[in-house]
Amino acid sequence: MSHPSSTAAPFRREVRTTAVLAAPLVLGHLSTGLIGFVDSVIAGHHGTTTLAAVAVGTALFWLPMMIPMGTLMALPPSVSQLDGAGRRAEIGAVFRQSLWLAAGLGVLLFAFLTLAVHALAPMGIAPEIRPGATAFLHGIRWGVPALTLYYAMRYLSDGLHWTLPTMVLGFGGLLLLVPLGYVLAFGAFGLPELGAGGLGYASAIMIWCQAIAFFVYLRRAPRFADLALFARFDPPSWTTIAGLLRTGLPIGVTVMMEGSLFIVTALLIGRLGEIPAAAHQIAINVASLCFMIPFGVAEATTVRVGHAVGSARGSVGVRRAAFAGLVLVLATQALSGLVLLLGHEAIVGIYTRDLAVSGLAAVLLLYAAAFQFPDGIQVLSAGALRGLKDTRVPMFLAAFAYWGVGMPLGAGLGLGLGWGTRGMWIGLIAGLGVAALLMGARFLRSSRDPRLMAG
Repeated sequence: MSHPSSTAAPFRREVRTTAVLAAPLVLGHLSTGLIGFVDSVIAGHHGTTTLAAVAVGTALFWLPMMIPMGTLMALPPSVSQLDGAGRRAEIGAVFRQSLWLAAGLGVLLFAFLTLAVHALAPMGIAPEIRPGATAFLHGIRWGVPALTLYYAMRYLSDGLHWTLPTMVLGFGGLLLLVPLGYVLAFGAFGLPELGAGGLGYASAIMIWCQAIAFFVYLRRAPRFADLALFARFDPPSWTTIAGLLRTGLPIGVTVMMEGSLFIVTALLIGRLGEIPAAAHQIAINVASLCFMIPFGVAEATTVRVGHAVGSARGSVGVRRAAFAGLVLVLATQALSGLVLLLGHEAIVGIYTRDLAVSGLAAVLLLYAAAFQFPDGIQVLSAGALRGLKDTRVPMFLAAFAYWGVGMPLGAGLGLGLGWGTRGMWIGLIAGLGVAALLMGARFLRSSRDPRLMAG
């Protein structure tokens, strides 16, 4: 019979390893979330209509972006399993095919955003919001091809346990966006005042700078030299790309199911007018910043679970990696919930001076505090399942939780019964709660499946 200390010591080491791996990812995701924060603050000071336009434009941008972002998440478990199995020589070829996939997804998404602006009126978006939302989308769409390529490069690095570039380039982009967004939104140095459109163009320029910087880093960094990432030109290999799609497309759909719950909620709230839309944008931006912490831990857990599978550590090693991530997520979500409960009014004051907007946004932050634990548990469970390359069933579980429970309940309460924004947020809480239960149960089952343990 094993002594408790003999099992506790490896678990503590796993927690430390996951924390070290996750810290740059968390900070990198926070920098991404702070991009929305910067856009919202600049837009809020430009005017309530501009803030509402950025809210709708951001929602329409990220709704389709969830698919390529999630699809490319097939790369970290693929890379980490190859690395864990001692097959690093195969990583470069897989990465080059992921670039073809990323480029194709970027072109498709650019075309979608070009056409999406024509849907604003049929969707019932308030007339005063439409011009700004259109301008924002016309600006930010130019950064989409760079963003999909950036994700491919980032996920390669993350899958090899090197997450520092995600943090550095994330905050580097943020430092560029702050002055550039202000100049283009308000007009300075002889440039015209572009409002929401200026924030869209500023975001696109920042994304291209990040992608170029990551490309230069991967070419020159000794850490990646043995992989020969850009040593040769590989034409598209449909077999490899199809393999990435088999793993990644269900991830993309799963990510979209959750993300679209929030995004469609924003679009439905946009029908209620600029004050509810602006208040929702503030609250969801703060909630998104909180979410970046468990999201980063979940990505680190994907890598650790994938590495455990590749190293043939069995169910014990896989569960140890997942539960280490869970400990970290529970701790960080408790802190986030406490901050929202105690500081909701002060946080809202950073965004706007409009009393009607700030009053509603402060209430919504209390709802955000309520879903911190279920949100953290569901994203951590999904990350652990990705490490096992178990992505198809979780896709259906997510569809049921978010669109079978969350959206019908939110729309019924918010629009059907007239509860407005508050009713929509109750739907968010319910959807995340059901997802946490289903995803957690799925991981407990999958981590005992010998077929998945074989990678």
